[in-house]
Amino acid sequence: MPDTELVRLEGVRRRYRPDRAPVLDGVSFVLPRGAYVAIIGESGVGKSTLLNVIAGLEPVDEGRVLVAGTDLAGLGDAALADFRRRSLGFVFQAFHVLPYLSVADNVALPLALLGVAAGERATRVAAMLAVLGLAGAESRSPKELSGGELQRVAIARALVHRPALILADEPTGNLDPATAAQVQRALAGAVRAHGGGGLLITHSAAAAATADRIYRFDGRSLQPVTTD
Repeated sequence: MPDTELVRLEGVRRRYRPDRAPVLDGVSFVLPRGAYVAIIGESGVGKSTLLNVIAGLEPVDEGRVLVAGTDLAGLGDAALADFRRRSLGFVFQAFHVLPYLSVADNVALPLALLGVAAGERATRVAAMLAVLGLAGAESRSPKELSGGELQRVAIARALVHRPALILADEPTGNLDPATAAQVQRALAGAVRAHGGGGLLITHSAAAAATADRIYRFDGRSLQPVTTD
């Protein structure tokens, strides 16, 4: 896998039942390092499944998935979990912010799991929150935050350990349009500032427009979308 590639899919097939057509049917795709890409498509074509196999959360029936030079099929359960902790960041439609932890402690969770020292954790958390417009919010409780602020906390948590790849699945689907636009800009800016790559699944044209490239997915292939 060339150093310029962050993700490579080679003929990936994924089916849930042997008597049904595959959800992913021979998908091949390359995500370059440093690229922030939006994937659009009709509901039910397998966009979330695509993210799941890239994350190693679901196995493939055929083909290969390589992320940051690692063939996921060659990893056991423990090694795969460690790979996800170190190399991936996730942002979902549901915020998954823990209500009994402060903002700082929520964001610091990936660093704590990786054994980063407390002082370094605090420094990196504060810097990440500042990037996302939440400077000074470290001690606040999630119940004090708006939906947009909660999603920015989730983005900070996804980025704070400096993963190679961010995977975002409809991250603004629960937000009003104005708040969604703010979060979309924050996510795109943070991914680019961080220097990693990102895949964004979205039904929102506005969210897709924040990406470097847009692809339409139909379960078989990802076709580039030309924007004027």
